[in-house]
Amino acid sequence: MHQPHDKFDDKELLSNFYKDHNNNWLGILFPRYTLLLLGVCMKYLNNEEDAKDAVQQVYLKAINELHKYPVEFFKSWIYMIAKNYCLMKLRESGKKFVELSKDFSENINEPDENQYSINKETTLNEMEQALAQLNKEQHQCIALFYLEKRSYQEITGITGFSMMQVKSNIQNGKRNLKLVLQKVLQKN
Repeated sequence: MHQPHDKFDDKELLSNFYKDHNNNWLGILFPRYTLLLLGVCMKYLNNEEDAKDAVQQVYLKAINELHKYPVEFFKSWIYMIAKNYCLMKLRESGKKFVELSKDFSENINEPDENQYSINKETTLNEMEQALAQLNKEQHQCIALFYLEKRSYQEITGITGFSMMQVKSNIQNGKRNLKLVLQKVLQKN
């Protein structure tokens, strides 16, 4: 039997939420993704109780973030929130991260002049070290764009950089990150 709120798609629920900031709209939206998030968290954390706890934390983070800025594609956005949360938990526990975000790794591996293939077994620790070697502006733009899935427009609002500066920092940061990662992988 269909509930009255089943007629709303994700975009309509988000639109209603942004109109009145009533969390009841999120209460309709979130349960649609509980199994997806549980699967994502199980994939990374390999522990059912930790995964259930992680889903709850992801929902809390999502509520806070949704009040700050609009999200257009909820499913991919909440997936990235869950993935990043799990990676943070793995880092805190000292476990290694063995899979780069598909979007991030595909963009790093774009074919260009004599590019080395970046090993997808790069650990989170190595990625963190590589990011730390970027200049502050590149690091900030790369993290906002790839890890937080922010748009160019959102990044300009957060950083105060012009659109051209944001694009340049991401492009140069991506190239520099690739070079740093290649050096790290060659040492290993």
